[in-house]
Amino acid sequence: MNPQAQTPGIRVLVVEDEEIAAAAHSEYVRRVDGFDLAGVARTGQDALRQLGDASAAGSPVDLVLLDMNLPDLHGLDVSRRIRSAGLGTDIIAITAVRELQVVRSAISTGIVQYLIKPFTFATFAEKLGNYLEFRRALESQPNVTSQSDVDLALAQLRTPGEPVLPKGLAEDTLQSVIELLKARGGPVSASEVVLDLGMSRVTARRYLEYLADAGRARRAPRYGTPGRPENEYSWLR
Repeated sequence: MNPQAQTPGIRVLVVEDEEIAAAAHSEYVRRVDGFDLAGVARTGQDALRQLGDASAAGSPVDLVLLDMNLPDLHGLDVSRRIRSAGLGTDIIAITAVRELQVVRSAISTGIVQYLIKPFTFATFAEKLGNYLEFRRALESQPNVTSQSDVDLALAQLRTPGEPVLPKGLAEDTLQSVIELLKARGGPVSASEVVLDLGMSRVTARRYLEYLADAGRARRAPRYGTPGRPENEYSWLR
């Protein structure tokens, strides 16, 4: 028997009121190594109840994936109540809310990461992978630690070396375009991106041009097609 298979994963509670999104996020958790789905809550009150019950049973939830817009409580209220109850679970906000004030308030209530909808599985897995490294870095330290050890642990929560996107480009949409290029395994035009991802041709071309200029995709003219000339793009790395 593989002893590694006996190692319990990080217990995750998905808090999401939309049924399809809740099912998708739950499946995402199951697909990421090192994480176990502890449950799904569709309201803030249900989330608080499940967290309390799990803690009382001796199997506390380690991580909450928390939607900000719930039918009964705002995600920030849920986060504050988690803290006031003395529950040690970490929180990653998963939401379509983009207002800067909400982001700042989320950070102040102890939310460790902020993942904006819509996003791809690759983006989701990267966030959870960073969180897992953060947990491992902290758990590997002795009771008394140094400033550099703390800084190193916190650095795991962020993806190093990622360039700042130009104004008007969004990371989640960029990841969707990248995944499409990888999945096709061959040249893709802006028109084909439009059909697959449902964005405008101008927007599709902006993302493809960004990837080409960044050296992550190869740009080449496409010959033999009717109408105006069109470029095609192939994934490089």
